[in-house]
Amino acid sequence: MSGHSKWATTKYRKGAQDKARGKLFAKLIRQLEVAARDGGGDLSSNATLRTMYEKARAASVPMDTIERAIKRGTGELEGVRYEAVTYEGYAPDGVAVIVECLTDNRNRTAAEIRNIFSRNGGSTAEPGAVSWQFERKGVITLPKSLSEEEIMEVALEEGGEDLVDQGDHWMLVCTPSSLTSLEAALDRAGLAKDSAEISMVPTTTIEITDPTEAKKVLKLLEALDEHDDVQNIHSNFDIPDEVLALAE
Repeated sequence: MSGHSKWATTKYRKGAQDKARGKLFAKLIRQLEVAARDGGGDLSSNATLRTMYEKARAASVPMDTIERAIKRGTGELEGVRYEAVTYEGYAPDGVAVIVECLTDNRNRTAAEIRNIFSRNGGSTAEPGAVSWQFERKGVITLPKSLSEEEIMEVALEEGGEDLVDQGDHWMLVCTPSSLTSLEAALDRAGLAKDSAEISMVPTTTIEITDPTEAKKVLKLLEALDEHDDVQNIHSNFDIPDEVLALAE
């Protein structure tokens, strides 16, 4: 998971925040629509929609925009029908990559994702070739202002499996089914979280010590993230901070 978090930090450092915010809004709106379509528009009974709603609110997506997205998902408003597709592949240095998309044209998206991989020194793979190296987990990020002891006191009672020091934040890992109750317990304890989501956590990581190779990996992931259909990217690279600084 260190690859994911450090890459997120790198994107932040690179700036272009207005552009990034616009893309984030578009992705969150699409996720809201699909969650509402698959599980209904009631936040209390649709855990996925509730998670997407909280992420959209945290990102300052306007309420009327959120409500319209949910109504498009439930069919109350007309809209494009998206389907979820996942692609697997390899970045330079044999780094495993999983790309989750929402698309209204599966063939177009598949061709474009393959093109992004090939243009940036990577390659796509058959389904299952990469995903076996990951586990689906609940992931909560918390600020480093919180102590390890106060987080673990709550986490151990509510299904927390691991707490990882990610440098500038904590990463709390749990089973997907424990995520909602663990979030609620943290809230009751007054421990503010930065984010909470279901993610693909690598079982092993590939450490990249060459800044040139690190730059190639980051370039591919950034190109994938620029694609409008791409919702989430999971990877198993681990770039030490000193190498990451040279790769930027």
